[in-house]
Amino acid sequence: MISKQQIDEIKYRNDIEDVISQYVTLKRAGSNTNGLCPFHSEKTPSFTVYKSSQSFYCFGCGAGGDVITFIMKAENLDYRDALEFLAKRAGITLLENERDKEEGVRRTRVLEMNREAAKFFHENLKNNPDALKYAASRGLDGATVKHFGIGYAPESFGALTDHMHKLGYTDEELKTAFLAGISQKTGRAYDYFRKRLMFPIINTSGEVIAFGGRITDNTKPKYINTSDTPAFKKSKNLFALNFARSYCAQEMILCEGYMDVVALHAAGFQNAVATLGTALTSEQARLLKKYTKRVIISYDSDEAGQAAADRAFTLLGEAGLETRILRMEGAKDPDEYIKKFGKEAFRKLIEGGVTRFDYKFDVIIKENDIATTEGRIKAASLAALEISKTPSNVEREIYINKAADKLKISADSLKRDVNKIISSRSRKNQKEQTQKIILDTQGYADRVNPDRIKNLKANSAEEMILGIMLRFHEYITGVNSGKFNLSADDFVSEFSKRVFVAITEGAEDFDIGMLNEKFTEAEMARIVKMQIAREGLTVSDKIFADSIDTLKDAGKKETLSIADIINKKRNQFNNKS
Repeated sequence: MISKQQIDEIKYRNDIEDVISQYVTLKRAGSNTNGLCPFHSEKTPSFTVYKSSQSFYCFGCGAGGDVITFIMKAENLDYRDALEFLAKRAGITLLENERDKEEGVRRTRVLEMNREAAKFFHENLKNNPDALKYAASRGLDGATVKHFGIGYAPESFGALTDHMHKLGYTDEELKTAFLAGISQKTGRAYDYFRKRLMFPIINTSGEVIAFGGRITDNTKPKYINTSDTPAFKKSKNLFALNFARSYCAQEMILCEGYMDVVALHAAGFQNAVATLGTALTSEQARLLKKYTKRVIISYDSDEAGQAAADRAFTLLGEAGLETRILRMEGAKDPDEYIKKFGKEAFRKLIEGGVTRFDYKFDVIIKENDIATTEGRIKAASLAALEISKTPSNVEREIYINKAADKLKISADSLKRDVNKIISSRSRKNQKEQTQKIILDTQGYADRVNPDRIKNLKANSAEEMILGIMLRFHEYITGVNSGKFNLSADDFVSEFSKRVFVAITEGAEDFDIGMLNEKFTEAEMARIVKMQIAREGLTVSDKIFADSIDTLKDAGKKETLSIADIINKKRNQFNNKS
């Protein structure tokens, strides 16, 4: 275990405002600082950093914690690796014997395996004429192969596994890193990646975090990608961002596949990245926002690719990014387009990128015969629906006039249809949001503390007690010394009981950062929320003792089951509606 003294030193040398300001633009608001939350899309700042307690909390999505929690969430690290990240940042050397070596496969171990595997694959490509011939047929010259560290996984079931065994890695470690599977019949390890061109996925720190493997013949599946590991979460990373981040201040090209990105980089478009075997996620959209102002969507021109582009438009818009899509004709993807028409033609394609509405409206016109009354009515209805999705009043006005002119209808009539759709959607959302607020307020959807709804009065007292103890550590000492008559058995909810036990066990040198190893990110956010709720409030022994009495009295009362309470409240809400 990393000692408490070293944890204290790490936190002291990593002031929370200094660390978070590397990820979020913070503005002073009294004694605290505010900014746009890096963990969800928002336009109005709801993310607050508390200098005095060295904590943060987002009133929008509920994320919260200390500097360790923040790095765990921002860098997708577990508790130990977040401490190592911060220690490295502060120039602190952690002693090797202070690591708990019995706790599974660590992130650092996975990264070591990935590095060795990448070297193995790369050497195999250089020494395999057939693989080199295939790479050349896909337009991958020697410089490109070297630049991206591209390799080849042999057809053998045990080539990589045998190599990694010689380096001292076990079957269980290889399985955790998604480099090998374990046969249920024989119990032996086998290579996951076989007969595939291998693309190492490298993060912005230069670490190999995963692989994408493309088959070199016509067998299926075409691609196999590393699943989530201690070093990798596919929903939070982008292929080639390690290169593109130096060329993307103004705009980024977003592709679907590795080959598209490699082809674009080779043609001089070094601001291209790709998702990793999945549709674009909100985390990836916010990651793009961190590096660029505008995104050019360059997905495949087939139906699946365009459907994915439509979803990407929504997520990128929510992240606050200006977004355009390429009108790509005569080729199914960027790789084929450049090979057929050249890089200058692709550059012009980028310059002619269109908005979501322009793209969708073109499709509407192609799919409906506007020379007929029925076709114009259908096209106008679909256009109104698309325009209603645009948040900007100015953009809506422009699109309404453009559509009305093309369809030869009244702009005022089309505007009324658009406003009708917006109003209907707003009423529906408002009703759903109202019901959600009522249910959330009462604790129906509380995954952190599902017992909360059973006894709201007791829960309120529990949060008051724990908040005071977290904010003023002398009350931890008071409880442990017997000054206040309170024990874990007095708590009604299991979550609050766990927090109480963790706080009192670490009484002598308690620090909220110590809880990161025992509680999830969501639980840490709730704990910090209880702490900051006591900020600026008057606290006394009497208030603390009264809260204990309230908890004990409330705890004696009978509680309903969660199902009974939910059904009762929902029926009340539906009857009022």
